[in-house]
Amino acid sequence: MALVSDRLAVLPQYLLPKRALTRFAGWVAGGRWGGLTTWIVRDFVTRYQVNMAEAANPDPASYPSFNEFFTRALKPGARPLADADWVCPVDGAISQFGPIAGDQIFQAKGHGYSTTALVGGDAALAAHFAKGEFATIYLSPKDYHRIHMPCDGRLRRMTYVPGDLFSVNPTTARGVPGLFARNERVVCVFDTAYGPMVLTLVGATIVGSMATTWHGVVNPPRRPDVQSWDYTAQDIRLKQGEEMGRFLLGSTVVLLFPANTIRFNPGWAPALPVQLGQAMGQRA
Repeated sequence: MALVSDRLAVLPQYLLPKRALTRFAGWVAGGRWGGLTTWIVRDFVTRYQVNMAEAANPDPASYPSFNEFFTRALKPGARPLADADWVCPVDGAISQFGPIAGDQIFQAKGHGYSTTALVGGDAALAAHFAKGEFATIYLSPKDYHRIHMPCDGRLRRMTYVPGDLFSVNPTTARGVPGLFARNERVVCVFDTAYGPMVLTLVGATIVGSMATTWHGVVNPPRRPDVQSWDYTAQDIRLKQGEEMGRFLLGSTVVLLFPANTIRFNPGWAPALPVQLGQAMGQRA
């Protein structure tokens, strides 16, 4: 019954003009509307109980646009890094994590999707993660929305994959089959001391854009086809804990690791709140 209920709950999302809503939200969030912007920010802080005390700039009235508030920096030292081979790359809540069954990633009861679909159809890339491990972390509206490196890495490639713009909240994850391989996403591939790693930024309804530190805003524009950027000739290296990207409005990250690489933090569990810098795993 719960599965049926979740599917009914997400049915309106199939009918909503999600792209139009997202374009409109991006326009509002990027605008500098003076007092209206301040009212929107203050209302958001109150509604979602955002902890502004940990923001580098704690004054809601000082942000010229909602986007600048939403992608706010934290105070230095607000997220110390644990002594771990991999640290959590974001603030959020664990959606799911664990072994990849062949090439299948567990999304929710009754739903899964393939690593090949997630990375935009690149079977050769996906093969590196056969029988490996994955972690999916959901960022709610109240969370800090910059994404950081879980370990040191050298950027190899970035791929933009067009797709739907369903919400990525837990109810939608339970109700929409293959959600994270259906939505628009940016797939970032790194070489690390432990082998290749994929860090995927998954878009959603009202997510105005996704950006990386080396490219800037990836979307918009929303391209109709898969597009890749090859960075193997460049030496783009990011240290553990260093910012690698950000969401303009909330979404989800999905990480892939090769087999026999990571042993997840034994304290992790689905729905557990997590913070950037906390221990995610040690080498297996």
